[in-house]
Amino acid sequence: MIIIYAPEGADEQHFDAGKLRASEIQIAERTAGANWRDIKEAVSEGEINAMRTVAWVIRKRAEPGLRYGDFDPWEGELRARLDAREVKGYAEALLEEYGSTPEALAEAFDELRDSAFNREDAEAAIADVTAPKDPAPALEPEPIPASPSAA
Repeated sequence: MIIIYAPEGADEQHFDAGKLRASEIQIAERTAGANWRDIKEAVSEGEINAMRTVAWVIRKRAEPGLRYGDFDPWEGELRARLDAREVKGYAEALLEEYGSTPEALAEAFDELRDSAFNREDAEAAIADVTAPKDPAPALEPEPIPASPSAA
């Protein structure tokens, strides 16, 4: 999951929530009062406290003295997007769920493109999961050993 911090009048920043050290995860858990699995789920749902906590933990790498209370983005300045690995997993799941309904699958893939941090990752994942698969190679029959000739 990539958290995008887009403060008004400043450069957009990107925080990769999938690249935290164990110590950073522990800080996030203590700060949010939740376990990491729940925090990740909340980030994926766009929950502001989870996104703020994870973004703050990552910002502390460059600004070690940054206090949680000092990182207080405005509503709408934080949003979450799927990273390449997550996009691939969602593309596979969407094909499995909607593969028999082309219209629904197309709509689901459009939503996936909009949810991806990098649209090219979504296009590549969709192309990969929808590409025709090579059938299993046919097994060559084993040669039948010649029977000894009767003499």
